Amino acid sequence: MLIKICGLCRQQDIAYVNEALPDFAGFVFWQKSRRYVTKKQAAELKKKLDSRIQAVGVFVDEEPDSILSLLLSGVIDIAQLHGKETEEEIRWLQKKSGKPVWKAVVVKNAASVERWRFSQADIILFDGGMGEGRSFLWENLSGFDRAFFLAGGITAENLKEIKANPYLAGIDVSSGVETEGVKDGAKIKLFVKEGRRLQAEWKEGTGRR
Repeated sequence: MLIKICGLCRQQDIAYVNEALPDFAGFVFWQKSRRYVTKKQAAELKKKLDSRIQAVGVFVDEEPDSILSLLLSGVIDIAQLHGKETEEEIRWLQKKSGKPVWKAVVVKNAASVERWRFSQADIILFDGGMGEGRSFLWENLSGFDRAFFLAGGITAENLKEIKANPYLAGIDVSSGVETEGVKDGAKIKLFVKEGRRLQAEWKEGTGRR
């Protein structure tokens, strides 16, 4: 199970994840987000990001050419699309960049999950909202049989409630590792530690299945 810490926007945020070593770090390029970063800011943050951590750019209805430029320049390694992007746009970005494209989906019911089963996206990320830490009924994912990430209202404390699933590729967290709206180094470290522990339990067959 992979771990993504999203919404990094300060130099100290980079220091926190470099110490904790999640698999992915997310930069939000959506201007309506309080975690928004410009391309210039993201480039500076990426320079200081540990090379073992892949950078994910989060976009909401951004121009495909703008996303492509960030992928090709190396500011981000993966694009995560959180708006109304089409399958054509997903395939275009994959072909032009040669890099992974994820599609984030806000879960309202089982039908909103099912419609993405055959998407060309490399990973489907299921969320309860648009980065507000809003949870959803995980039971809606019970019949989904391809790789997905889980996000929305997840913290180090409720990680243990997540049941082992062969298609669960990773966990995405942002507000769950914040204190008063900013990233908290201790919470990030604990989240990654608990995520790795849960992964080890599942691998050993001792976790809940």
